[in-house]
Amino acid sequence: MATSKDEKMHSMLSNYKTVAVVGLSVKPDRPANTIPVYLQQQGYRIVPVNPTLSGEALGEKVYASLRDVPFPVDVVDIFRRAEDVLPVVEQAIAIGAKAIWMQSGIVNEAAAAQAEAAGLEVVMDACMGAVHRALRAQGQI
Repeated sequence: MATSKDEKMHSMLSNYKTVAVVGLSVKPDRPANTIPVYLQQQGYRIVPVNPTLSGEALGEKVYASLRDVPFPVDVVDIFRRAEDVLPVVEQAIAIGAKAIWMQSGIVNEAAAAQAEAAGLEVVMDACMGAVHRALRAQGQI
């Protein structure tokens, strides 16, 4: 039986707790900041990944790329333009991530196919924070 997108998102949010956020922003008005802050408040470990930042963000060390993260990552949450997703997916595969989550408005079918072929779960065009909020409101998380 095929797993629906909703079931996949629920499973990922329930079972995976370490989230590398590629494209994390330190600007408080950007979704690439507000969503990771919310997820961190919900108990997820947020791993900031952004080559233009250094030091710390959200109390965690910032990494220039996924390959620089020295511990396992469950989900790679992508805040990048669709045309910039494939190299991120290739790095996620290389580091052994379990899942790719492309935020709202981000769809890259070729990258998704490559991730799925490598055994990763994939969600496209959905806000991780909004989905979590909805599931929490329904008492499912």
